[in-house]
Amino acid sequence: MSFPLSERVKRIALSPNVAARAQAQQLQAEGRDILDLTIGEPDFATPPHICQAAWQGIQRGETRYSPAAGTAALRQAVMAKLAAENQLDYSLPQIMIANGAKQVIFNAFAATLNPGDQVIIPAPYWPAYPASVALQDGVVRRVDCPLTQQYKLQPQQLAAAITAETRWLVLNNPSNPSGAVYDRDELQALAEVLRDHPHVMILMDELYEKILFDNRQPLNLLNVAPDLAPRCLLVGGVSKTYAMTGWRIGFAAGPQPLIAAMTVIQSQSTSGASAVSQAAAVAAFGSGTAFLRPQVEAYQRRRDHLVAQLSCVDGLDVFTPQGAFFVFCNCAGLLGKVTPQGTVLQTEAGVLQFLLEHGVSAVGGQAFGISPAFRLSIAVSDETVRAAGERIAAACHSLSGSVDSC
Repeated sequence: MSFPLSERVKRIALSPNVAARAQAQQLQAEGRDILDLTIGEPDFATPPHICQAAWQGIQRGETRYSPAAGTAALRQAVMAKLAAENQLDYSLPQIMIANGAKQVIFNAFAATLNPGDQVIIPAPYWPAYPASVALQDGVVRRVDCPLTQQYKLQPQQLAAAITAETRWLVLNNPSNPSGAVYDRDELQALAEVLRDHPHVMILMDELYEKILFDNRQPLNLLNVAPDLAPRCLLVGGVSKTYAMTGWRIGFAAGPQPLIAAMTVIQSQSTSGASAVSQAAAVAAFGSGTAFLRPQVEAYQRRRDHLVAQLSCVDGLDVFTPQGAFFVFCNCAGLLGKVTPQGTVLQTEAGVLQFLLEHGVSAVGGQAFGISPAFRLSIAVSDETVRAAGERIAAACHSLSGSVDSC
């Protein structure tokens, strides 16, 4: 007898990132030598002053229920951070705190989508976007943004995708999984299209805003188009910048009526985020980001090494990320090649299994809306990145018909 489940839950599956990591960890537990490059989680520790702030919060007795919208102290810290670092002015009622950025996105869609409402999501995308839309009976309007356009949404694509049913555009900058970053001209071009469609709201996911390479500086849509503020929701958090993934703190900044509605949703689901974590996040936002420079330099060093290694592999088209901490590879050139055991690589899944057999775990591009491809995390040690690149290169060079392209 099958257990009765809702149609809603049948529309989604376990997060592909989580599933890939679970498989890698299971193989490691069985004694297999697997390099796990599946999850975007900093390999650096949470800075000591942030941990100390959490302990001080405990000593002050900040261990009880927190307000549904977040503590006043953290919302004020976010407000100050946005003004100082992003040149964006928000009032306290325009800011809320959630249990991670993923919950912010879920709250936003739950508060605004009716059955049949459309959400434009450029692909490649973070898998939580379409899943959150599906859970609210919304419709995903996927727009393919291939490597030939650097995985970025083009203004003509946006204009063609908008309909009367369009409710949101999701704009992830820097992008997970591609690492693409929109420059000022590109943001201005998208803003021009959006001005012609005042019914479309914009969800700006900027969780990786500080993980930028080649001396880039943070820049978002509102910096170039402040007139769009009444319909923009900015999503941020502490996970990536401050290596605080397990603390589960995200924030939203946007129009007060939307923030109020999202707070209602949260009050009936999880209630407020952890009070201890919020005390830590106050210290994070209030202490600056000088500590981050060596970490970003490490990510860029790993990026450079892995891109150089994989660019020499016949059959892989490697995009050089401009931010975040992933390397995204198109592997269409591997399809049809034959392994030393005589197996023909016919699908993306076959390529992933082939890499896994050679000791590297990655996440397939299908999870991100573009296939055949795979994503590799560089939020691991230099040694792991180097070894993974060597294993992938050696594996691919063993395929029939492969040549060294460097």
